Amino acid sequence: MSAFGKRNGTGGGGQRPAFGVARPMHSPEPGGAQFPPIESVPLPGAGSSDPSSSVAAGDAMARLNDRQQGSGDAASPKIEGFEASVHKIKEQVLPRLLERVDPEAAATLSKDELAEEFRPIIGEVLAELKINLNRREQFALEKVLVDELLGLGPLEELLSDPDVSDIMVNGPEQTFIEKKGKLQLAQIQFRDEQHLFQIAQRIVNKVGRRVDQTTPLADARLPDGSRVNVIVPPLSLRGTAISIRKFSAKPITLDMYVGFGSMSPKMATALKIAGACRFNIVISGGTGSGKTTMLNALSKMIDPGERVLTIEDAAELRLQQPHWLPLETRPPNLEGQGEITIRDLVKNSLRMRPDRIILGEIRGSECFDLLSAMNTGHDGSMCTLHSNSPRECLGRMENMVMMGDIKMPKEAISRQIADSVDLIIQVKRLRDGSRRVTNITEVIGMEGPVIVTQELFKFEYLDESADGKIIGEYRSMGLRPYTLDKAKQYGFDQPFLEACL
Repeated sequence: MSAFGKRNGTGGGGQRPAFGVARPMHSPEPGGAQFPPIESVPLPGAGSSDPSSSVAAGDAMARLNDRQQGSGDAASPKIEGFEASVHKIKEQVLPRLLERVDPEAAATLSKDELAEEFRPIIGEVLAELKINLNRREQFALEKVLVDELLGLGPLEELLSDPDVSDIMVNGPEQTFIEKKGKLQLAQIQFRDEQHLFQIAQRIVNKVGRRVDQTTPLADARLPDGSRVNVIVPPLSLRGTAISIRKFSAKPITLDMYVGFGSMSPKMATALKIAGACRFNIVISGGTGSGKTTMLNALSKMIDPGERVLTIEDAAELRLQQPHWLPLETRPPNLEGQGEITIRDLVKNSLRMRPDRIILGEIRGSECFDLLSAMNTGHDGSMCTLHSNSPRECLGRMENMVMMGDIKMPKEAISRQIADSVDLIIQVKRLRDGSRRVTNITEVIGMEGPVIVTQELFKFEYLDESADGKIIGEYRSMGLRPYTLDKAKQYGFDQPFLEACL
């Protein structure tokens, strides 16, 4: 076969030409056998008679061209109209208001009480500045000023929006938010870097942590449990950066996952049984894929009579159980002393008579302590970790154990993982912004040096709709679950088998 897909030589079975024989670089007539016209050569996997394939290819190339020619100007918010006027008046009123207010007395009042106290003072300041406002503008100004003094300033508006799931502040002039899985620019701005830095300090100080040039990184949480990460100059070159992962005020359940299209009803049934029957579960996924949300949903299936301990760097889990004790790590002080790590808390938790130990996320050698807990009578323990597939999840667990000072051969580590972990739930955020459970995988045991797994459920990509939504199918592999004996101890063997088949 030549590079053009035609047999060399004539069709009469003639000998193949010698290696050095040259061929003329033209065809005797258009459409000749040796060099067909390029337009007549079909693309691989697409027939030339199908116009829809060429249209789709044209659309894809048009999107690439639009992206290449796109400008970065849209990355700066343009505050206009009503919001701009209120913002401008606030800058004039705020300094005069602070002169007339006792900060210590104001800190003891609630937002509503403070708004009542501020109303006449704001009226006096506006009269001095000779600014006339209607009722709507005055109400908006009061809210902005109270947010500035007691709340988190411009962030309050985003935190109160239930559709916003992530807030990413990239310096005082640029803030992005995530809505329905898609990023977009928020129409807010901070006065300057000092204003933004003060708000960052206000967040971390509430949980007894600090952020400054000596400790430029901090993890914190908001009163509603939302997770916050702060990084300040000199590490952040565009000014203070704040990342807030908001959590839904209404707890998400496994049935709600089915309603969202994030899993099938059979998958939800299998996970309910896994949570109730004290399977040891690892939830694997990428950043922002919904690992913590899945862990919260699974916690609903824990028996109310069980004692549950959660261990996290920044407490963000909101378990739906009566007997739940959250533990949180502590960073070192200025002298580098007094640090309490996740590993220290896992060791200590074993002396606190837990029925289940739940780790918000494992990143290092504490993985070995969790595996030990799973093997010492704490069935039903759970954790989350970052990985892209169930197989990669097992490899990461092996690597994390070896990151510690534990001198164990790799095969012994693999065997302990195989003996401890029952189920791996893989969650993924797809490119259309949807979050889905893509795999539910059982860990069966060892075969030589390799950990053996079997897939119970899988999400298979099928197509993409015209509006960019991914269309797929949740498939059961039809395998008998290896953990059926564990479910049988709780009387769930028959429903578990029916869900998996």
